[in-house]
Amino acid sequence: MKTTININNNKVYELKLKIEKNNNNGFEKKKITSSQDTYNYIKQFYFDDIEIYESFFILLLNRSNQTIAYAKISQGGIAGTVVDIKLIAKYAIESLASNVIIAHNHPSNNVQPSKQDTEITIKIMKGLELIDCRLLDSIILGTDNNYFSYTDEGIL
Repeated sequence: MKTTININNNKVYELKLKIEKNNNNGFEKKKITSSQDTYNYIKQFYFDDIEIYESFFILLLNRSNQTIAYAKISQGGIAGTVVDIKLIAKYAIESLASNVIIAHNHPSNNVQPSKQDTEITIKIMKGLELIDCRLLDSIILGTDNNYFSYTDEGIL
């Protein structure tokens, strides 16, 4: 999905929703039914840099928990990344998603959430509720095929 806004002195432009389908970069649609499904699907977005950079992704789903799209929200350094909730809401609205799953990696391989991880997860959950969208899970990926699920731990 791509929305382009051209800012030009005294003009306001119409925005239109456009879905770009690139068969070279796409992943197969999948119904997400568990944190293991989520982990297996989302780890496709990470490559060798999973051990170097912390990256934050969202997975957008319809009412039946079928994957619609995904987006990379940010990439930071080895110890953190900045997450802008407005970007998450933008993608959720543009894709008409009913459900969202958020995920980020910890290059240290320690998948226990930090205080900041939990704070941003709760903030995103509350923000999505305002647009009638549900945060299904927040996953932290490690580097050794391990993960932490907020839903599995009863936090969400």
